[in-house]
Amino acid sequence: MKKLMLLAAVAVFGLSSVNAQDDNGTALSEGSIVIEANTGSWTTGSTAISFSSVDGNSQYSIGAEGGYFIKENLAIKVGLGYSGSDADGPGTSSFNYKVGAKYYINGQFPIGLDYTGTSFNDIDENPSYVGLEGGYAWFVADNVSIEPKARYNVSMNDDFYESGFQFLIGFAIHL
Repeated sequence: MKKLMLLAAVAVFGLSSVNAQDDNGTALSEGSIVIEANTGSWTTGSTAISFSSVDGNSQYSIGAEGGYFIKENLAIKVGLGYSGSDADGPGTSSFNYKVGAKYYINGQFPIGLDYTGTSFNDIDENPSYVGLEGGYAWFVADNVSIEPKARYNVSMNDDFYESGFQFLIGFAIHL
């Protein structure tokens, strides 16, 4: 696990030194690409990176999102993730996916709307959510941003799964 984290850190720092923008473009220009990893909870169809352990039961998630700017400040995004637990039984791992859009107001305040789904192993009823998020994009370099944000996931099946509120920190590389 330590080697995987080191490899991920090296990849992020290596990619952050690459700037694929032309002289007239910015990180949020039409035709740009964004690759994003978020910290967050393993719940609600997570495409984030997380780890928690309570009473000897560990839960984790790993995922990432990517997007393409179809116009200035507006990206269409997709995300994939995997969540798991060391507990035995059905519902201890899931495949997660996300499709949505992200708009940067004044190039600094990202707001997003997306649909997130989860496919649990050995469970017939799988959750899905409509997610709303907003935050702040702090560009630490021309093509690297740190984005603290708040997110609300509205459950599409309240009979089995509840809506949820999250605080996330996103790390984005803009190419």
